[in-house]
Amino acid sequence: MKDSEGKTDLLAIDDIKDHLPQLIDWAIRIKNDEEALFDFKPLEGMSIGSIYEKPSTRTRVSFEVGVNRLGGQPITLLAGDLQLGKSESIADTAEVLSRYMDCITYRCFGHEDVLELANHSKVPVINALSDLHHPCQAAADMMTIVENGSRFDGHVAWVGDGNNVLHDLVLGSAILGFDIKFATPKGFEPDEEVISRAMKIAENSGSIIQGVNDPIEAVKGAGVVYTDVFVSMGEEHMGEKISSFRGFQVNEGLVSNADNGFLFMHCLPAHRGDEVTDGVIDSPNSVVFDQAENRMWAQMSILTYLCNKAAWQTYWDLR
Repeated sequence: MKDSEGKTDLLAIDDIKDHLPQLIDWAIRIKNDEEALFDFKPLEGMSIGSIYEKPSTRTRVSFEVGVNRLGGQPITLLAGDLQLGKSESIADTAEVLSRYMDCITYRCFGHEDVLELANHSKVPVINALSDLHHPCQAAADMMTIVENGSRFDGHVAWVGDGNNVLHDLVLGSAILGFDIKFATPKGFEPDEEVISRAMKIAENSGSIIQGVNDPIEAVKGAGVVYTDVFVSMGEEHMGEKISSFRGFQVNEGLVSNADNGFLFMHCLPAHRGDEVTDGVIDSPNSVVFDQAENRMWAQMSILTYLCNKAAWQTYWDLR
């Protein structure tokens, strides 16, 4: 039986706030080290299970390919493959999977479910997306900004819903000391407890965090302009929600207020013509596909750190 003492879970990006800069640098280094993965297999002999309650493209493929590159065995479990929360409790599922797996990733609807899984798992649990947090996306976002440091001049601007992606974007920006200004319609502001956590982190990092309801105010002088779908997966029944986002489309007019060399970011999939125009997402300023690729590299760093810290440290020491 595995011992859960000392395990680290990643349920929100601030769970790894003390190590996030190093995890990002590690990911950037291995991404550009073509020879490393020929003989560096830190997950060799390990099985990494990934549970998906929601459909996924980037998350599933990035975890499967990343685990393979690290020498591990990825095991994908779709909602229909499990009795999770139905005839078997989340707690019992965690206990059982801990006997087989070396790490579990979980893409779920309610954040309380990944919390329960982590509480009962004997192996590290990674939140691969919940309704409250999306830490793997934030790790890739921060990595993308750091990679483009020579182009990044100004603050991070968010335009759209106060959702899970924004939550970890604010936390990640605070950890790395980036100023961030987010614009949401009234009534769609981010979770107050999450922002409070970010504010406490910002006290040490020097990051300035501001929330407004005017997209132009948020984007003015920005070095990054970030948006996401206005209606998230699981909210399709809220058809009237999109009407609240009139004036929040990221288009050529809005980004004309940003720094000339701004980075356009989107976690994808994008609803072109809704939250963003083709002219912006296909422009030279867009780094959305770099973000998508960086999901894999950032997750590879996180997986190695959580599952084989000695190997992670060995590669870090070779820098």
